Amino acid sequence: MRSVEEQLAIIADAAVTPEPVRVAISDSLGLRSAEEVRGDRQVPGFNQAAIDGYAVRAVDLVPRDAKGAPADDRPEDQRPPEPLPDEDYEPDRRSDREHRKLAELPVVGDVGAGSHRPLRLQPNQAVRVETGAPVPTLSDAIIPEAWVERHGRRIRPLFPVKSGDFIHRAGTDVLEGDVIVSEGTVIGPAHIGLLAAVGRSKVLVYPRPRVAVMSIGQELIDSDRTPGRGQVFDVNSYSLAAAAEEAGADAHRVGVIAGEPRRLQEIMEGQILRSEIIVIAGAVGGSAARRMRDIVSNLGDIEYTRVAMHPGSTQGFGLLGPNKVPTFLLPSNPVGSLIIFETMIRPLIQYEAGRRGGRRRIIQARALHGVSSMPGRRGFIRGQLMRDRGTDEYLVDPLGASAGAPQHLLGSFAEANCLIHVPEDVVGIAPGDVVDVLFLSNRA
Repeated sequence: MRSVEEQLAIIADAAVTPEPVRVAISDSLGLRSAEEVRGDRQVPGFNQAAIDGYAVRAVDLVPRDAKGAPADDRPEDQRPPEPLPDEDYEPDRRSDREHRKLAELPVVGDVGAGSHRPLRLQPNQAVRVETGAPVPTLSDAIIPEAWVERHGRRIRPLFPVKSGDFIHRAGTDVLEGDVIVSEGTVIGPAHIGLLAAVGRSKVLVYPRPRVAVMSIGQELIDSDRTPGRGQVFDVNSYSLAAAAEEAGADAHRVGVIAGEPRRLQEIMEGQILRSEIIVIAGAVGGSAARRMRDIVSNLGDIEYTRVAMHPGSTQGFGLLGPNKVPTFLLPSNPVGSLIIFETMIRPLIQYEAGRRGGRRRIIQARALHGVSSMPGRRGFIRGQLMRDRGTDEYLVDPLGASAGAPQHLLGSFAEANCLIHVPEDVVGIAPGDVVDVLFLSNRA
């Protein structure tokens, strides 16, 4: 019997990385970049107003005395009000000792966002600007509208500003030549924003691995048909395709495959040409599995083995076709198939997608009830993970925890948000023991 680690090592060696493709940046979310992207322009490309207000020279707003000289002895004053309730751009706070009697400035122009008209500010002048508008030449600060009194075409500043206040300087986000996406980076929303900011509409990425999922079994029918005596609905192709999508693959649910051996081989050959991974449920055990074994033996090398785990010990794995596509043969039991997918197939999808650290999070939790496990096999017990509000400790309630309990019940798996890992040399866990727990999806 092969250990879980040995089987995972064999599977990892068979990983097939898809060829890079160039896609629109709007389609690149979650994909791994196949290139290093450098900005060929600075962001922002020009000095931008960070708020609606007036472009000024900060030196023109220095408090002055009655003779026009800079005021050294200034009375106590209030702090400036917040420019906008939702504005998160905040300049350096002014001193409480500021003089309100600043010189009036004439408003000599108006610049809106997107304006192409160059404007040069002269000393002791102001220009009204909108958020995002280019800052006039020689202006080094924006005074918010809430900080001025306006009288016709003139404003009286109530508070001074410092050079750089309320201005997004050119190049403060990205300088020309900066690396904005490194090769191998999994692209997130901020990366897409940066790509758009430097004018990139497409990016070279590794596509999601294509996973073909199918079920085989004389008793199986699709969910849009009415089952007759001895027939059951196909469950595996739906649940496994959903698991592949959740793992980051481009899943294709082939559904139930049936027919003569030649027809089955044609189906398999077609999927080999268009897939990086193939998953066949119901191909371990029974007459249907024997037929599938004969078919796949014509297409490549498949090894049937027993892995030291439960459920899902019996499974098949091999490489099919000229491209040596990794192919998994799983039992018909939906729970066993999902456990094998979680432990064997999901890591391969993550590896092929370039997510070397894409394993699910494992934490420690205290068991609320006892757990039985099969000797010599690693147990993957479904559970409900929760947290004690008082102690902030993780707690886990095992589902179907007894070694003799039915392992085929999909209902308890649907209730689970984690898997309890029971080591091979442990046959029982008592209530209160600390166990390793693996999160499932985002349900924890």
